[in-house]
Amino acid sequence: MNFTNSTFLLRAAVAIILLTHSLPSIYTGDVNNFGSLYLNTVGFAPIGVPLAWAIKLSHVAAAICLLLDKYIKPAAIVTISILLAGIVMLHFKEGWFVIGGGRNGWEYSFLLIVVLLSMMYPNGFVQRKG
Repeated sequence: MNFTNSTFLLRAAVAIILLTHSLPSIYTGDVNNFGSLYLNTVGFAPIGVPLAWAIKLSHVAAAICLLLDKYIKPAAIVTISILLAGIVMLHFKEGWFVIGGGRNGWEYSFLLIVVLLSMMYPNGFVQRKG
């Protein structure tokens, strides 16, 4: 683990979020329900369960990459893609707020996407010359 990198705290926080979002459902088997009871019913049948496993395992892999400070861009791209799909398929229609002014909104996913982008580009999007 690279503790000296300026993104360490963000990487660790996002890794914890990804692990707590994936490992419990893998352990309990609820990942299968996510695949069969949700993904299959919104058009991903018959691959809902394998897709659910791919999503949850990608969160675990991304968390490991973030903690090790390796393969940040590919891990972030996959995770951002999953978060965007979640916003489009589920959260957007619920509004912005996760709690408070609404329920199940997309503010949390938005924040994770911005944090992942900041890890992908710690020096900003535009490189200065000179």
